[in-house]
Amino acid sequence: MKLQLALDDITLEEAMELVANVRDYVDIIEVGTPMVMEYGMAPVRELKKRFPDKKVLADLKIMDAGKYESEIAFKAGADYITVLGVTDDGTIEGCVEAARAHRGLVVADMICVKDAEERIRRLEELGIDILSVHTGVDQQAAGRTPLDDLIVMRRAVTAAEISVAGGISAETLPAYLEYKPEIVIVGSGITHAEDPRKVAEKIYKIVRYGINRKKYFVN
Repeated sequence: MKLQLALDDITLEEAMELVANVRDYVDIIEVGTPMVMEYGMAPVRELKKRFPDKKVLADLKIMDAGKYESEIAFKAGADYITVLGVTDDGTIEGCVEAARAHRGLVVADMICVKDAEERIRRLEELGIDILSVHTGVDQQAAGRTPLDDLIVMRRAVTAAEISVAGGISAETLPAYLEYKPEIVIVGSGITHAEDPRKVAEKIYKIVRYGINRKKYFVN
């Protein structure tokens, strides 16, 4: 199981400083959609330059022009890109084609997908590498969590890996471990923590070693 750090509502300078601080406890660095909107591909290039040992995900949430938009990110150095699971199959195919050409991976963000089980089967047929359970900020404000969707996805997935995001913290993470997502995504729980490194270490050790938090938590 891997830990993905989502960089969303912070500046580019803050992001670089944060990653330098928590890099020992992060497997994948996500350039979140807000950061992409603010800075374009500059954070992707800078992260690959400064932290070449880390995988970088560009959270593009592609809805159209799949091949073209994917290639922008892959050429900038991204290892993963995201496409919305609700989009047209042709867009998905374009993303997958670009990923194969650049040795990258495609993540289908399942936010707002209806009939999830049926769509999961189709996305796997189209070659999606990772399916992402994503409970958005607006959905979280209404009281929704990713756990129910993760249960459905774990039951339906046959080939792709699973990532999960949506307000996850060190306190809530153990409930997700039973369903064995391959990637756990944490954003503000780390980026806005009083001590990001300490929190990242706690979460990383849960991800790596399971729910025995008393054994693996630092003081």
